Amino acid sequence: MEQLKRKNITTLSTNPTEEDLTKLNLGQIVYLKGLIYTAREGVYKKVLEEDENIPINLPKISATNFHCSPAAVESDTGSFSIGAVTATASFRFSKWIGPWLEKSGAKIILGKGGMSSKDYKEHFVPNGAIYLTTVGYGTGALLGRGVRSVESIHWKNELGIAQAMWVLKVKDFGPFIVESDHSGNSLFERENSKIEEKIKKAYEGTKSPILKRFGETDNRTDELI
Repeated sequence: MEQLKRKNITTLSTNPTEEDLTKLNLGQIVYLKGLIYTAREGVYKKVLEEDENIPINLPKISATNFHCSPAAVESDTGSFSIGAVTATASFRFSKWIGPWLEKSGAKIILGKGGMSSKDYKEHFVPNGAIYLTTVGYGTGALLGRGVRSVESIHWKNELGIAQAMWVLKVKDFGPFIVESDHSGNSLFERENSKIEEKIKKAYEGTKSPILKRFGETDNRTDELI
């Protein structure tokens, strides 16, 4: 793990050691170098529900799974170039993440928006994995600059470009933020709790509104859905 000159920014191998991961702090900015692979619901279903063999040697080739849809262009010779890699929301893959971490040996999950604290505590921590989230929206083209080459692509015909398993060589790939650390703590959960406390204080002592829309209530048990 290399510490860059700028404070709190780290360059991390896509096959990190346990020591590398334990040194990371919530909110730390991370860039990656090495090989990553894409795998989302299409790949997860093939491997975990249809008992297909993983077509690459994991985690030897890579221990970094990116939840994304690459914007790829195929040349006349059959090779591919990547213009952008757009992260997708990881919470949708919760049902597969535990078995996938066990089977693949993944140590880094890349995606958008994070996953639940339950996932982190029950699945990430026992498997020594962390979660890195993309920064802001519209970063696909920025991340694409860090893709140096397409090493291989698997299940393209069956799953299509968006769902296929891509193996990409990357350098200066990022930025990402440490959302879940080696102990299963969540940056988003920590900051959201602070915001909720501030909101409570801001409205402390105020009266509930007299006029309400139909179905609107301060008590969630009375809410009309």
